[in-house]
Amino acid sequence: MASQYVLPSVEIARLASPYIELLIPKLTGKHFIILYYLLPYSLIKLKYGRNIKVLMDLEKLRRDVIEIEDEIIKIRRQIHENPELSYKEYNTAKLVADTLRNLGIEVKTGVGLPTAVVGTLKTPRPGKTVALRADMDALPVEEMTDLPYKSKEKGVMHACGHDTHVAMLLGAAMLLVKNVDMLSGEVRFLFQPAEEDGGLGGAKPMIDAGAMDGVDYVFGLHIFAKYPAGVFATRKGPLMATPDSFKITVHGKGGHGSAPHETIDPIHVSLLIANAIYGISSRQIDPVQPFVISITSIHSGTKDNIIPDNAVMEGTIRSLSEEVRKRALSYMEKIVKSICDIYGAECKVEFMKDVYPITINDPEVTEEAMKVLSNISKVEETEPVLGAEDFSRFLQKAKGTYIFLGTRNEQMGCVYPNHSSRFCVDESVLKLGALAHAALAITFTNMK
Repeated sequence: MASQYVLPSVEIARLASPYIELLIPKLTGKHFIILYYLLPYSLIKLKYGRNIKVLMDLEKLRRDVIEIEDEIIKIRRQIHENPELSYKEYNTAKLVADTLRNLGIEVKTGVGLPTAVVGTLKTPRPGKTVALRADMDALPVEEMTDLPYKSKEKGVMHACGHDTHVAMLLGAAMLLVKNVDMLSGEVRFLFQPAEEDGGLGGAKPMIDAGAMDGVDYVFGLHIFAKYPAGVFATRKGPLMATPDSFKITVHGKGGHGSAPHETIDPIHVSLLIANAIYGISSRQIDPVQPFVISITSIHSGTKDNIIPDNAVMEGTIRSLSEEVRKRALSYMEKIVKSICDIYGAECKVEFMKDVYPITINDPEVTEEAMKVLSNISKVEETEPVLGAEDFSRFLQKAKGTYIFLGTRNEQMGCVYPNHSSRFCVDESVLKLGALAHAALAITFTNMK
């Protein structure tokens, strides 16, 4: 008797599969549950059995995140009003630790840095260990918005959305504690200081202190004004650049402005170096490679009739390929030495040590993560960006994905880029970020 019913159901599934394939992506979790009960079990189980529980769990998480949305926004606004610069996130770290403890999550503070916080949620079921990361530091920017919860700290602002990152990850912790039965293994919440530092940063000290020990997968989420509110964006492979800062010092021989032939003019030498350096990107690097050199400051001289002794140039090199990066640094040193030798100047080239690596998303993990996110909101594949992130260090320790979450909303006036003094966030996206963190944790702790 069983075979008489199973075989026709499987045949129905085979014939209906192309139509179900078109229908499934358009269904919400609620509709999927209805379809699950109305159609023959084998019809859905044949191709979508792995996703049935995920979608049913997600529907419950949707309801739960609506219940805590106001709390997530409240936390975000409290942090936004009280921003703290890199390595000084003491009040933010205390808020994080207190919130995690109140949820019953194991908390460690001072993990590698005084303001670093790690929360651990363990389950009795064997599974993978997933780390979720939020950075906490603000920027030295005077806020120019008219928000009722604008920064109370003069010259300090959450102009890059790290206040939202903390709030969304705390929201995810609330969701996962309430729905711990959906998890296996362990979830680790990484609240990181000093991402904006650009030098040592906060990720490396946390890793050195063991924050990533035993982690199988790691995920990070960043608010991004480039994309419409609620849109997730990411890509497989290189996503963000490595930021090589440089400083070029030219030592010449000063003298009177009327007699340049008696001097070694460091300004003239610097201008020649600057023009030659800009030629690296147009003549030495493959033009299809994402790459940029920017000289951002030149300082020299004190008076109109004095040729100075020294000149100093500073700037940045951004690249998405280690091979391209090494080539550019080598060319820069050769250019500076050659021009200085020709004009008799002494020159020194310095590069920042231990810069953030290229942020490289694991292709397989990213593909699966994009499927998870597509059940929450729209997902787009982004082009690489030449900004930099020390989340890249976490990705060197475990497979994972870094994801952008759009917050652009013209009607609300949220049109200014990250790091702008007028940067603002459409707070309706915060629940999506919390939901994304939670869904990724559930999916990947249960990964076989």
